[in-house]
Amino acid sequence: MTSKPKLRVVALILLPLLVLAACATSPTGRRQIIVLPEEQVDSMGLAAFEELKQSTRQLRDPARVDYARCVAETILRSMDDEDLSRWEVVVFDDEQVNAFALPGGRIGIYRGLLDTAENQHQLATVVGHEIAHVRARHANERVSTGMLAEGGLQVVQVLAGDPSPRKSQLFAALGLGTQVGILLPFSRAQESEADALGLEFMARAGFDPRESIPLWENMQKGSGSKPPEFLSTHPAGDTRIRALGAQMPGALAIYEQARRSGRRPACG
Repeated sequence: MTSKPKLRVVALILLPLLVLAACATSPTGRRQIIVLPEEQVDSMGLAAFEELKQSTRQLRDPARVDYARCVAETILRSMDDEDLSRWEVVVFDDEQVNAFALPGGRIGIYRGLLDTAENQHQLATVVGHEIAHVRARHANERVSTGMLAEGGLQVVQVLAGDPSPRKSQLFAALGLGTQVGILLPFSRAQESEADALGLEFMARAGFDPRESIPLWENMQKGSGSKPPEFLSTHPAGDTRIRALGAQMPGALAIYEQARRSGRRPACG
């Protein structure tokens, strides 16, 4: 391929990405790249949640389900600009220690998390963290970053021509470099941001932010062996706990103000 056709192909790949890519700002002021319309990401979240409901058994213990919903709805209700009616909370009868929130207003909590969180404040730590992912548009950001990274690798392949075995190794290395150098650090940044926002959200709702540290300590003990932090999508447990400790004075001030204003959750 001559240089002019190559340039045409490069333009065809790059121009849509450059037109679509838009810089945005997260609730903490971090710069983001957002490509997809929020409505499209919401639809993806709703579809994924319905599929999960069809494939995963739901918990049939009314008291525990009400407890989980109470914690989630208390946090959502404390957000003055949040429409509680758009959210659905489901508790899945599965032993994994996890929860998630999806664009479109869906929250899933697993029975294993209810068994691990020792009180409503610890459960609110995880639920607040997951709601923060939605509020900060992290799903859109991750999809957008992946789309741009994939487009960049296609450009490299076009410019290099037909790949020889050595070039194939280079492309493989570029793929690994993109994953480790771009996608995973973005994920760690998102997780740290969700920790900070989640701490604020739970405190604003009247849950004690100090309970976040023993919760993550317990989670760390039960997580077994983990990959090195630079190859992980989550901050290492010690890193996360140190960051929470640094943010605690501000969270406690929000918590005390919430308590003075009458926000004293009693979910169980």
